[in-house]
Amino acid sequence: MIVPKFGIGTFRLTGQTVIDSVKNALDAGYRAVDTAQIYGNEAEVGQAIAESAVPRSELFLTTKIWVDHYAADKLIPSLKESLNKLRTEAVDLTLIHWPAPKMAVDIPVLMQTLLEAKKQGLTQHIGISNFNIALTQQAIDSIGAEHIAANQIELSPYLQNEKLASYLKAQNIDITSYMTLAYGKVLNDPLLNEIAGHHQASAAQIALAWALQKGYSVIPSSTQHEHLQANLKAQDIQLNADEMQAIAALERNGREVNPENLAPEWD
Repeated sequence: MIVPKFGIGTFRLTGQTVIDSVKNALDAGYRAVDTAQIYGNEAEVGQAIAESAVPRSELFLTTKIWVDHYAADKLIPSLKESLNKLRTEAVDLTLIHWPAPKMAVDIPVLMQTLLEAKKQGLTQHIGISNFNIALTQQAIDSIGAEHIAANQIELSPYLQNEKLASYLKAQNIDITSYMTLAYGKVLNDPLLNEIAGHHQASAAQIALAWALQKGYSVIPSSTQHEHLQANLKAQDIQLNADEMQAIAALERNGREVNPENLAPEWD
C-alpha cells in the first residue's frame, strides 16, 4: 500500500482547533495528515507540522484539489498555493476531491494535468476521491491505473460499498475510508457495542478495526488527545470471521455525504 493505514483527518476543523488536533495527533504517533483546499485549513495544518517535533520527511501529507481549480491552467497554480500554505515543497498525495459530473468536468484532461503536477515534483503520488466505478475507469483509461494511488471514499459499517471496493482492489488502487464512524452514528450501534465488549474496546475502535481489516486506510478526526490515542489502538484489534460477518449485515446504504452537484451516480 502507498497510503499509510492510519491518518488524522481535518475535515471541519479550523483555526487553533486544527492546529491543536494535528499537533496532538503527531504527539500520539500519527504520521499521516489529510487535508483539502476546500477545508480552508491548509495553512494551519502547515503551521502545526512546522511547530511539531516530527520532521516533514517522516510524514505522509495529503491534500485535495477543489472543483474551482479543475481547469488545466488553474490546477497546478492552485497546488503550488497549497504547498505554500502547507510549508512544503511537495505533498505525498494529491487527490481530485469530487468528480462533479454535473459540472461537465473533463476527467481525462483533469487526470493528465494532475499527472503533470506529479512530473513537476509537486506531489509524490496522485489519486481521486468520491469517484464511482465508471469515472475511475475513465481516470484509468486516461493515465493508467499505475498512476492512481488511491480513491478516498465514504465507507462505514452502514455504507460498505462492496462493489466499488472490490473493483478498486482489482485495479490495485488503495482505498481510504472517510466518515468511517458515520458522523458518530455507529457509536450507539448495539452490535458494535456488543463486539466492543468482547475486546475491551469502544464501538469507534471496532468500526475502525473493521475498516482496517477490510484493507482500507482510515483518517478519523478528533480534537481530544484521549480519543486520538484510543483511535490508534484500533490497529491492535483483531476481529474474527463471525464478527466481520455480523458487521457486514449492518449495511444499509447509509450515505452521509452526497452533494448534489459534485457526487456521481453511486454504484
